[in-house]
Amino acid sequence: MNRIGLYVNLGKTDALRRVVEAVEVLLEQGAEVCVEPEVKARMVPAIAERVEALPLEEFGRFADVVMCFGGDGTMLACARRLADSDLPLLGVNLGKLGFLAEFPADNLRSTIADILGGRYRIVDRALVETTIELDDKPTMLYALNEFAIEKRDSSRMITIHAWVDEHYIARYRADGLIVTTPTGSTAYSLSCGGPIIAPSAQVLAVVPICPHMLTLRPLVVSDTSEITLLLDPESHAASLVADGQQLAPFEPNMRCTIRRSQCTARLIKRADTTYFDVLRQKLLWSADAAIPRAH
Repeated sequence: MNRIGLYVNLGKTDALRRVVEAVEVLLEQGAEVCVEPEVKARMVPAIAERVEALPLEEFGRFADVVMCFGGDGTMLACARRLADSDLPLLGVNLGKLGFLAEFPADNLRSTIADILGGRYRIVDRALVETTIELDDKPTMLYALNEFAIEKRDSSRMITIHAWVDEHYIARYRADGLIVTTPTGSTAYSLSCGGPIIAPSAQVLAVVPICPHMLTLRPLVVSDTSEITLLLDPESHAASLVADGQQLAPFEPNMRCTIRRSQCTARLIKRADTTYFDVLRQKLLWSADAAIPRAH
């Protein structure tokens, strides 16, 4: 891999300096580099003239891999925008947790050496998709973590009806409802009491957000199933949210069907680190939080 696309969240502190540092190292190693036009425009001419400029959606005709500079949200946005591409994504963490963007910005030179030297592994992560009416036309939306239907413009609960493969599940009165992938099981879903799901598991989970009835528990189903959600005609308005970022209005009596997409996100991971290592390191999985007694 010696043709590298760099996707940058310019809203992150130090993002431009870090991406320029990466460009310098990549060019030094004989790699070719492309960035988005707005990123190239902010580089000094001596650097800018040595890189290509393309919209992210066109990186596939230039790059072998995309390095994402930002946080986990940057990785999620990049994965959605490149859903139709087979490009592997590598996350350089400029944010806080760095669960998906697991490569630290302070180790750019060694990270680039590993990528150019083939010392990494690629994991395929499932995307989910749904079609919804936007601007009076059907629009396909993708998510790597989850789709959530959330209450909007009101402090009152919303009412959602759910089906799995045309089999009625339940009527949910709650602040919302999440349909999560295994990748998203450590994100919003986890904070709502959903299970942690190993990435290799071929399942989806339906997780209520603050349900009115304590008997409405998270439900895990096969990812070959289709999950249909209907906002009750008498409910307050809601929003359909992809990965906590992309919003679409979801009005009473609207419905959507969420399914596993044929597209996948290909994520570059460290060769010497497993998913369970990351759980322990980032989520402090199994850490002892006991406070020692004072003597």
